[in-house]
Amino acid sequence: MQSSGSAWRSAALAALFVASVANGAAAQTDRSVPQSQAQVQMSFAPVASRASPAVVNVYADRTIANPAYANPFYRQFGVPRDRMERSLGSGVIVRPDGVIVTNNHVIQGGQTLRVVLADRREFTARVMLADERVDLAVLRIDTGSERLPTLPIADTRNLQVGDLVLAIGNPFGLSQTVTSGIISALARTESGSDSFFIQTDAPINRGNSGGALVNMRGELVGINSSILSSTGDSSGIGFAIPAELVRRVVDSAVSGGHTFVRPWIGARLQSVTADIARSMRLARPDGVLVSDLYPGAAGARAGLQRGDVIVSVAGADVHDEAGVRYQFALQQPNARLPLVINRNGQMLTLNALAEPPPGGSPPPRLIGGRSPLTGARVVTLTPATAEDAGLDPFLTGVFIQQIDQMGPAARIGFRPGDIISDVNGRPIRDAGELEAALAAGDGWTLGVQRGSQHAELRFGK
Repeated sequence: MQSSGSAWRSAALAALFVASVANGAAAQTDRSVPQSQAQVQMSFAPVASRASPAVVNVYADRTIANPAYANPFYRQFGVPRDRMERSLGSGVIVRPDGVIVTNNHVIQGGQTLRVVLADRREFTARVMLADERVDLAVLRIDTGSERLPTLPIADTRNLQVGDLVLAIGNPFGLSQTVTSGIISALARTESGSDSFFIQTDAPINRGNSGGALVNMRGELVGINSSILSSTGDSSGIGFAIPAELVRRVVDSAVSGGHTFVRPWIGARLQSVTADIARSMRLARPDGVLVSDLYPGAAGARAGLQRGDVIVSVAGADVHDEAGVRYQFALQQPNARLPLVINRNGQMLTLNALAEPPPGGSPPPRLIGGRSPLTGARVVTLTPATAEDAGLDPFLTGVFIQQIDQMGPAARIGFRPGDIISDVNGRPIRDAGELEAALAAGDGWTLGVQRGSQHAELRFGK
């Protein structure tokens, strides 16, 4: 027997479904309560059957060393030197010529990628673009002249908390599975990623990553990415990457880009707290405070000043740095976007250019010879390289991009992301200066920044 509460929920969900089917071509769904028993008994099957053919399985295989092979006892029984490791996720066909989007963490490290369509045909896939920070990857399969079923990418500007959605994927390696729920929240930035997220209570489990979150018109509103759970299984808090960002990444891949270039405002930002609002005599704690500007970057050239409070970017309200970064990331390169700011109580509109961080991307250098950093691959810090690595673009110096785990730098304890700011008291501006300083010294005192911590490390030759 169904409780009155669950019956009301079922009725409300069914009403949303009926309204959306009746107004499928409308930009915004009419929302109303059920008008009849027939409406309450409606099914989600038409939406699921329309969307499911465009959702695929993605397999990433790689060969790794077999730990058991190191034991002579196991080698007597023919234990192989290497073994195959496989990760499983989902993907969504977004173009009929075989372009598929999935999560980067699904394919990361994979040496061979396979895509299995809903009709069980298998294809080898190649990576067009992969971006770890937004956790998206774009793949392509060759189907000849065949046109594949696709999911259209939705305009989610009218997406609202409470809207009904379906999550389609392949949890736990099972064949395609459809779950239902609602949009629980929008613009989530608390999960520690570089992106906004749509939060949903539609059950998402391991293997759903890269699958589709669709609305009641069968359109893609997000790529299922992660869950918040203490057990590893769905607890009703799942996150999806919004369709607007998916569209930008796919467009970058199709246009020939191998990396996703993020426009950068060029400002150090912080959320306006209640204390900051009181000190600035603001009516409420809202917007994002500009605390510093990078000379010559988009924000400074648009006329931003320290102390300005950014209220909205491209028509979207912003409440933290991630929100500003996200709105810039959605823009096509060199597009102009309006910034609404509060400057000393006066509301102004500035126009900023969506352009990549300045400074370019100098090539990495491998540190050789005899020094504490031997075996480290280092890159000069510029706003562009810092943004790409997820580091503070305002810092200067050289950062470790990769490290040989058998080399001296790794044995000492250096890590990728560590920033070398100075050697023997002299500031380091680029990788060439670092190499020269290491080669010239009989001993070294290195200024090292790791996260928010700074240390002076002394080494003898």
